[in-house]
Amino acid sequence: MTMKPFGKAAAIAAAAALLSGGLTGAPQAQEIRFFTIGTGGTAYTYYPVGGVIANAISKPPGSRECGEGGSCGVEGLIASAVSSRGSVDNVNAILSGLRDSGFAQSDVAYWAFTGTGTMEGKEPAEDLRTIAALFEEHIHLVALKDGGVNSVADLKGKRVSLDEPGSGTYVDAKLILEANGLSASDVTAEALKGNAASEALRNGKIDAFFVVAGYPTGSLVELASAADIKLVPIDGDGAKSLTDKYGFFSQSEIPAETYKGVPAVSTVAVGAQWYTSAKHDDELIYGITKALWNEESRTLLDVGHAKGKTITLETALAGVGVPLHPGAEKFYKEAGLIK
Repeated sequence: MTMKPFGKAAAIAAAAALLSGGLTGAPQAQEIRFFTIGTGGTAYTYYPVGGVIANAISKPPGSRECGEGGSCGVEGLIASAVSSRGSVDNVNAILSGLRDSGFAQSDVAYWAFTGTGTMEGKEPAEDLRTIAALFEEHIHLVALKDGGVNSVADLKGKRVSLDEPGSGTYVDAKLILEANGLSASDVTAEALKGNAASEALRNGKIDAFFVVAGYPTGSLVELASAADIKLVPIDGDGAKSLTDKYGFFSQSEIPAETYKGVPAVSTVAVGAQWYTSAKHDDELIYGITKALWNEESRTLLDVGHAKGKTITLETALAGVGVPLHPGAEKFYKEAGLIK
């Protein structure tokens, strides 16, 4: 099966074709509804997974019926995956109405919803609602194999990219530094994302960079094929301090050869979840949730991205700390996940 993410440009082009004559002969043009999914940088995991999900839940007017080789998505819906700065940016965009939904780390979303943790002092994001828990994200601390960075403590005095403010990586990188007795002021902090961070490491402009993403993430696959890199462990007392203080984090492992020539490494992980606004129509979110978990979507997830196979109905409520949208809750009750 060959599939492409249903991008925003493609969605708009399809709608324009339909509205300008693609439905000629139809008794009445079907209503079209656009639905955006905020993801992350194009080189990381959120964006391609967002494209797969957008494809799965979309059913543009004129599509063949489900079961006839056609879409089993939401009737008349055209969803698009939109690149963004990441978790914090997506939460803010959902609350402002800029985006209909978005992916975010479970820790970032919970702190935003409650106005606690790293969001202490900010107005709680009371309209934030969960659609589904998706997959586990691992914190990658990337350095050159012979670059002299063997632990988080070794970052002191080094040039380190923490990713862009507005990303979940930026939030978690600072927490990891703090858990290991450091702060952002103890490093020369850069704000690079994706391929820009990889190129800076290869060219000696930085000594290390953080990435929070489901493995394998595309930019690191490319980097490992072009340079000798290592994943620096995030473990020991620092990791224990982090997981003890914040229940969203867990100790986990990135397996050997996930990236060419890189051995297994112990690190910490956090959940990636899909959020929307409480202001969205219950039936729309019910339909989207139902479409996410149908058999056709299962096939698309399994073949569309390496992380897709780990996105399952059985784990759809794992680690959810922000209330479910009523539409999503209705589906999960029908599916027997909620009594």
